[in-house]
Amino acid sequence: MNTKVPNIDYNEAIKSSGLFKKLGFILFALVVYRLGTYIPIPGINSAVLEQIFSQHKDGILGIFDMFSGGALMRMSIFTLGVMPYISASIIMQLMQSSFDGLKALKEQGTIGRKKIQQYTRYLTIVLALFQSYGISNGMLNISDTVDPTLGSVLFFQISSVICMTAGTVFLMWLGEQITENGFGSGISIIIFAGIVANLPFAIFNTFELGRTGALSAISILLIIGLMLALVVVICFVERAQRRLLVQYPKRQVGNKVFGGQSSYLPLKVNVAGVIPAIFASSLLLFPNTISNFSSSSEGILSTISFYLGHGKPLYMLTFFSLIIFFAFFYTGIVFNPKEQADNLRNYGGFVVGYRPGEQTAAYLEHVIYRLTFVGAIYLGLIALIPEFLIAKLSVPFYLGGTSLLIVVVVAMDFFSQIQTQLYSSQYEKALSKNKVYKSKWL
Repeated sequence: MNTKVPNIDYNEAIKSSGLFKKLGFILFALVVYRLGTYIPIPGINSAVLEQIFSQHKDGILGIFDMFSGGALMRMSIFTLGVMPYISASIIMQLMQSSFDGLKALKEQGTIGRKKIQQYTRYLTIVLALFQSYGISNGMLNISDTVDPTLGSVLFFQISSVICMTAGTVFLMWLGEQITENGFGSGISIIIFAGIVANLPFAIFNTFELGRTGALSAISILLIIGLMLALVVVICFVERAQRRLLVQYPKRQVGNKVFGGQSSYLPLKVNVAGVIPAIFASSLLLFPNTISNFSSSSEGILSTISFYLGHGKPLYMLTFFSLIIFFAFFYTGIVFNPKEQADNLRNYGGFVVGYRPGEQTAAYLEHVIYRLTFVGAIYLGLIALIPEFLIAKLSVPFYLGGTSLLIVVVVAMDFFSQIQTQLYSSQYEKALSKNKVYKSKWL
């Protein structure tokens, strides 16, 4: 007997699911995170640092500052944000496909995943130590950024490394707490909050350009319309799936027949997510950042930086090519057609029209190749549209393609988690009522 879930009663579902409690915890965690971005590490001259960041906002420092919610510009205890954790997670995923020991841990189930997660935490600390040491050295090399009354250089380096590393570890722990006690991925929500936090300032600056005449009213309306169109496109593509029909054969046990059902194997169009755009942006912005820190305005590095500047044709072509490359590279890591085909065969299923095993694996590889091509083109276009705005309209486009993609995808996942929680709570209530009803007649 199938229990049909009635139309969801939101008031009852909200009470039974503890929705307000979870949302309250997420809000409290984000308030703590935002407060931490305003606590500077000892010995930083904030006024000089803000001036330097205004000069290097188009470099890789601007990308990191965007993901940290302005913490890098203020050199706060959360300067590194969760970027070391993201880097450690990506490195661990790469190592799982290369080392048999980690691959065996992954196949052990929950216990293996917990060990891999622990290794990821250790690697996060190591990366945070290196990055914080590099940032502290960079601050020392730039004149007037460190308060001379602080004391010795060694004290500044030790204190800044400890503060920034501890801040990253705290954010890593806070993200895990959000995941356990809230909705969705806590790390993604922290990144989302960091990007959205500076969005009001970007909107204000855009309208200020319109007030002063630097931007026309038509240009501002065009930007708003384009933003809305990009949100619609991102929502459509991120929800898009290619569903492969999977059939399970019938089997007879005694007088009963089991199986004979069909289901679908969903394959996302954009399997790689936003990772290719982040990798490509970081790689392309290195020459520009190094050139900005250099005292010389001539040389090969300055020439490369000029041609790879925002809005330049070479920059757009290279950026688009790198996104496509990283999309195929990362998809090949996270999706293994042979492993997927073996899992289907082990459970007795097969893709309709293809034999289990190698033929199914070859078909899955063909499908995922075509989907990745479409997804890579989509990522490249989303990432390049802000570059056209910068080149044609001279717009300080803060919410670029990569950040807009992160904001929309995290918001979609967040509301999807809430809806799933509400329906799950209603379904469990329906099942409990059905059990009580049956027990009365036994």
